Order: sequence, then structure tokens, then C-alpha cells
Amino acid sequence: MSLKFTDVSYTYHTVSGETDAVSGLTFSVDEGQFVAVIGPSGCGKSTILSLAAGLISPTRGRIERGGGQFGYMLQTDALFEWRTVEQNIFLPLEIKKKNTPEMRKNAVELAKKYGLEDFLKKSPAQLSGGMRQRVALIRTLAAQPQTLLLDEPFSALDYQTRLAVCDDVHDIIKSEKKTALLVTHDISEAIALSDKVVVLSARPARVVGEHIIDFGGGSPKKRRESSRFAAVFEVLRQELGI
Repeated sequence: MSLKFTDVSYTYHTVSGETDAVSGLTFSVDEGQFVAVIGPSGCGKSTILSLAAGLISPTRGRIERGGGQFGYMLQTDALFEWRTVEQNIFLPLEIKKKNTPEMRKNAVELAKKYGLEDFLKKSPAQLSGGMRQRVALIRTLAAQPQTLLLDEPFSALDYQTRLAVCDDVHDIIKSEKKTALLVTHDISEAIALSDKVVVLSARPARVVGEHIIDFGGGSPKKRRESSRFAAVFEVLRQELGI
């Protein structure tokens, strides 16, 4: 599934007035591509995900979606502590009225494929922070979306865990051949994970740069170790004005 923003603007209306969140955004996410959007805090990154998912409609401009469903991964894992891991993974099936034996079987097989077989009957409280995020991703994938929208899903983790989980999530998304749009304020994370980085200005967000990440063979670890990493980091840092 592809996603294309063309001259998209969005204005919030409140009792105290209007606030332009994004202005004239034009960028695309090709099918199977992992795209990261980075920008200053409060620049409208989460608004872009809401627009992409169709939760809100642009004030101006056009958003083209290539078909298929979206899955949303939040800043926190948002697991229900009173449900087992397996029951948490089934949750989107219940919400979307897809809770059939076949879909449940597919969800369990997906969980087993990515190392959760021994944790299915456990409660989220028994899992590490990194393992909880893996459960959150498998839960998102259970309803078989084609495009994943990732809203800073690693921000609550400590640095060491964050690196491991980033690599884990990236590998699962690529293995399952999903399209992904990540919003983050972390430059290193954007470079390591994505095929393309879109850089935004301060609010109202405008695109100030796009960069194809074509080194490291698609491996986050190899990208971090690449001699090109620091140079790309510096370019993005300057475009962000920090």
C-alpha cells in the first residue's frame, strides 16, 4: 500500500482561534517502504499520522491511499494488564469484528514466529519493556494491516533497550513486507530504521528536506556503524536547526 500527500494543510479550530498544524506538505511513502518523519517537538508529526489514517481530513490538499488497512503503534505499548499476552494480541480482532478461528490462529502463529510462544499465557506485567513492545507490534499486525503508523513507539524505553527494540521492530516489519510511516524526533533512530527520511520545519510543519538512506544494506546496526552515518546525521541536524 502506498501513501501520498500532495500540498496538504491542516488547521485546528478552537474557541480561542485557529492553529495551522501543517502547511503545504508533499511527500510519499511507496509500497513496502519504511519512511521516517522527523521534526521539532510540537511541529505536527502526530497530526500527520492522523491525516494518513483518515482520522481527520486535510483542510487543503489531497491524500492518496493505495488501498488496504492501517495499523497504529502508539508511544506506549498500551497493553491491558488484566488480559494475557494472547488476549491482548486478539484485541484488534475483537474490535474490528475479525475474531474468527482462522484470524486467531494466524495471530498466534505470528506471535510464535517472532519469539512469543512461551509468553502467550503470561500477563504483560511479567514482561520486560522490550518484550512488551514486541507484543504491541504483533497485536498491531494481528488484524493484517498493510501500512503501519508508528508514533514514537520507542520513546518510553531506556537507551539500550530502545536500540534492541528498534532493530527488532524494523526486522519484523520488513520480514512481513509492510509499509511503515514513523514519526520521531530522534535523528539517529530515523537514519537507522528508514529507507527515506522526511525533515519538517517548526509548526506549521513544512517539508524542508528528503533523504534516501541507501547504505548499510537495510540493517539498522550496520547503518549505525557506517562511515556515512555521521555525515547524514549532521545534514539532518542542520535542516532541523539544532
